Amino acid sequence: MTHPSDFPAWKALEQDYANTQNIHMRQWFEEDPSRAERYWIEVGGIRVDYSKNRINDNILNNLVALAKQAKLPERMKQMFHGDKINQTENRAVLHVALRNRTNSPIEVDGEDVMPKVNAVLRKMGDFSHAVRSGEWLGYTNQVITDVVNIGIGGSDLGPLMMCTALKSFGHPRLKMHFVSNVDGSQLRDVLEKVHPETTLFIIASKTFTTQETITNANTARQWFLQEGSEADIAKHFVAVSTNKKAVAEFGIDTEHMFEFWDWVGGRYSLWSAIGLPIMLYLGEENFIEMLNGAHLMDNHFINAPLEHNLPALLGLIGIWYINFYGGGSHVIAPYDQHLHRLPKFIQQLDMESNGKQVQMDGSHVATETGPIIWGETGINGQHAFFQLLHQGTHVTPIDLIASLAKRSNLPGHHEILLSNVFAQAEAFMRGKTPEEAHAELQAQGLPEQEIEALVPHKTFSGNRPTNMILLDKINPRNMGSLIAMYEHKVFVQGVIWGVNSFDQWGVELGKQLAKTILAELNGTIDPQKHDASTSRLIRLYRQANCAEDGTCELFRD
Repeated sequence: MTHPSDFPAWKALEQDYANTQNIHMRQWFEEDPSRAERYWIEVGGIRVDYSKNRINDNILNNLVALAKQAKLPERMKQMFHGDKINQTENRAVLHVALRNRTNSPIEVDGEDVMPKVNAVLRKMGDFSHAVRSGEWLGYTNQVITDVVNIGIGGSDLGPLMMCTALKSFGHPRLKMHFVSNVDGSQLRDVLEKVHPETTLFIIASKTFTTQETITNANTARQWFLQEGSEADIAKHFVAVSTNKKAVAEFGIDTEHMFEFWDWVGGRYSLWSAIGLPIMLYLGEENFIEMLNGAHLMDNHFINAPLEHNLPALLGLIGIWYINFYGGGSHVIAPYDQHLHRLPKFIQQLDMESNGKQVQMDGSHVATETGPIIWGETGINGQHAFFQLLHQGTHVTPIDLIASLAKRSNLPGHHEILLSNVFAQAEAFMRGKTPEEAHAELQAQGLPEQEIEALVPHKTFSGNRPTNMILLDKINPRNMGSLIAMYEHKVFVQGVIWGVNSFDQWGVELGKQLAKTILAELNGTIDPQKHDASTSRLIRLYRQANCAEDGTCELFRD
């Protein structure tokens, strides 16, 4: 398979880097009064200013040429067409079908998937209406007040992020809870807040065998049966799964099992039945608006030329930093408290997709691939890790995300928030020269000797790249567009590197080893052959938790 570094455009970009690496963005802004206007894209309710990047027209043209040489347009069409581009699992990749609001046919193995997508969506809508309206009652004929989603990975992060981000749209009666960690303290903390007669559990597991999820589900079931009966489980537990037999054995009415398909990857699944908690909380109408926003971004991505294609440009600019500047990490910094889960969601989306070391044909990659994604709300980050971003030695691109519309009616707060995000973008770009630092200190009346000592510490190199991502307002439609934008950005980068962005075999190795170690910890098998460190850790656990006769209590608190 061809490596991206073999493409002519890659060679041209290497020369671009050599020619421009020492040019400051200040210079480009001074020389080009229209820069901010030209490096700006609006898609629906999202506006992106990418002018504060270390790029010029020539670099952008070569990045677009790289995308074309890597056959990005062809790969995009294959994905939207339902081709099995996830080759290692022989699967189509069709999260775009889940928000295909035109209902134009999309076929997998000769079958149009849209009728099934729409049927599940209608089923979710009917159920959500029943719960939200109070028609669905618990075993003591009380309305549902709490919803507990039990899942992990994509079955947790997407619904949790979206319910948190859109809290102001949530049903006033419903409290949403999310359990993913098999550490019993998380589930215990949730169960202490809820009551069996008014709680609905959603068990989200495609196979209904995921160890962490099913362990938590069985514990929740035992907790429920302390008050309710086996016959009552069907009123308080529903499933998002494809394993009808296991769901029925759990006690869930399979009429309340919501299906999704193998062409829906976990980290791309919030648009599917995995998004049931979102629909329960926000309502069917707002969930559809979320799908509409994603569909709007899908249409832009598949139709806009690469030169004006928002996800493609963000992906290509990311390639510029990762592969030419050695920028191995990327920060997500939302300036909105309700978006505090967004960095973690994007972290899984990006790192699980492109954290790969081999190309599609199994050959080893010749370049760096997926970056480390990290972040926090920007206003908190300013008092924590922004120090490194401003004066550290790393080149770390930053996505600054904010809403133009106010989210609270507290006077003055939103203006302070936006003044900070705009100022940070300017500060990252401009920096502060030694001459500017000297003049500031001189104006404060400090003696020259002290000024000379302080100037190096007060100097900021600037030239630090940012993308300013502005939402008109934070609502279901714009959140749908935002997440779809990031999904497609990740896909673009995976195509350039030649990796499969849609499998996650790296998740499996630790799980496989854990099965053996679990059996050793609870004494059901004899100690196996491990490295000396692992064997010692297992012995320490057994010494602390097993009786003298060798029996162990697996779930001892």
